[in-house]
Amino acid sequence: MRHTDVLVVGAGPTGLFLAAELALWGVRARVVERLEEPDPTIKAGSVNVASAAILDRRGLLPAAESVQRRLLASAKTFVRDNADNADNANNANNGDNRGDEDGRLGGLERAFRRFPVVGHFAGMLFRDDLVDQDDPLLAAHTAVANGVLVPQRDLEALLAEHCARLGVEIRRGIEVRGVRSAGADLTDDADVVVETSEGDMTAGWVVAADGGRSVLRKQLGIAFDGTEPQMVGYQAIADFEDASGLRPGWTWTPRGVHSYGPVPGRILVARFGPQPADRDAPVTLEELQSAVREVTGTQVTLTGLRGRATRWSDNARQARTYRHGRVLLAGDAAHVHAPFSGQGLNLGLGDAVNLGWKLAATIQGWAPEGLLGTYESERRPVAAWVLDWTRAQVALLRGDEHTARLRAVVRDELFTVPGAMNRVVALTSGIMQRYDVCESAEEAAAPVGSLAGNVELTFGGRLADHAHDGRFVLVDRSPDSRFAAAVRPLERRIAYVADPAAAPSSPSLLVRPDGVVVWAATQEGAPSDAGARTRLEAALRRWAGAR
Repeated sequence: MRHTDVLVVGAGPTGLFLAAELALWGVRARVVERLEEPDPTIKAGSVNVASAAILDRRGLLPAAESVQRRLLASAKTFVRDNADNADNANNANNGDNRGDEDGRLGGLERAFRRFPVVGHFAGMLFRDDLVDQDDPLLAAHTAVANGVLVPQRDLEALLAEHCARLGVEIRRGIEVRGVRSAGADLTDDADVVVETSEGDMTAGWVVAADGGRSVLRKQLGIAFDGTEPQMVGYQAIADFEDASGLRPGWTWTPRGVHSYGPVPGRILVARFGPQPADRDAPVTLEELQSAVREVTGTQVTLTGLRGRATRWSDNARQARTYRHGRVLLAGDAAHVHAPFSGQGLNLGLGDAVNLGWKLAATIQGWAPEGLLGTYESERRPVAAWVLDWTRAQVALLRGDEHTARLRAVVRDELFTVPGAMNRVVALTSGIMQRYDVCESAEEAAAPVGSLAGNVELTFGGRLADHAHDGRFVLVDRSPDSRFAAAVRPLERRIAYVADPAAAPSSPSLLVRPDGVVVWAATQEGAPSDAGARTRLEAALRRWAGAR
């Protein structure tokens, strides 16, 4: 039996990124995947700003920006070719979709130093003209604006290359069938034995990133609490005999919701009704065509599929616990929901970047007491919020007359209130997530607990440039480098960056590997100010471990 420190089950974005995070800390990780080849099925079409920032901190933003440029070029061609469709299609949605798709794409091409207004809420496109770009919250997260349009397939390819550079072993075509302890119980300190189609493998820890139907979660008997599905959706890239009757962009009708483009041939439809008898059966061309005709109200003919079509639902569930002994859950194995806005992809990346360094610290023996437990305590509320966010959208997609009136109120009255679109865009983008890491009321008023954002340095570059190796980053903006001594014994875990020329209002920051600020201090205190140093030392003990 080949042994590894961590066996990651599942080579989706969550599993790949987690394995790379572990490798950055020198932890041996192996990824096993049931599929022989990367899944070509069309899934999430982009990442949110918080996820793009994760890629930025690991030096992957240039690759993401390259993908976005390519996608925008393709999307602009699609919009031009389908301009007549938007003008001539009947207005069955009664003005429900008021976004100018061509203008939105043009805005994304110029997105640098602007917050990317991408996405929708229940099929209602976010409107760039209703977003105040001077909002300090949005302005603090613009550095990654040109790296959000990264479809899941491109992201998986990007992360696979990242893993290869770090020496992570990825083995495909291996089916995981179960786990057991090499000792008396999975909760003891013995290795985990993973039963696979190629024989047993052993690992110190196992992370189940094997999707919403996780074999390991089911075998361990971890309850998956939530709500039953009410909706059936389909997504594919298809060839059409004549697509002139399809309106580009998101459209809501009493029959359901559909979206055509911006990738040529991409079609998404969703309708309320019973679930299929066999939800695992492949989606046939005939099934997809029937759904497209019903929801769009047009008699389009599909002539073929490029890759496989997907069938999904609004099943919304969360694992009752994210850990069973030495087995942890991440990504869809821990939570599932309707896939609107690609929130599942972003949740999984957030899980991976939160768990990676904490598990590495535990394995290497420098983790402060209780550190690994903060993975669940921090990530669980974020996932619960997303489940409710998607449930609210499903409620607004119903086809009855009352829902139609409610959609009009949300679209015309609520979303047009100054600041409302800003908040919805910020929530969807992930930048408002905050962890309870504060030790005092003084810290609660600072950026402690929030994501670091741009953090530009006066000598050039940004904080993210110093986070590529996965370490903590301390940006010391004191005039006399007064905080250097506190982190010097921990230089293998913490990158120290002196930035003494920063404005007096710019705080010094200690940022965790997942981009969360866990300590901040302004320059207003005197060099003898012991309070800031005391709080820094406390944050180091709590998060970075003993010296």
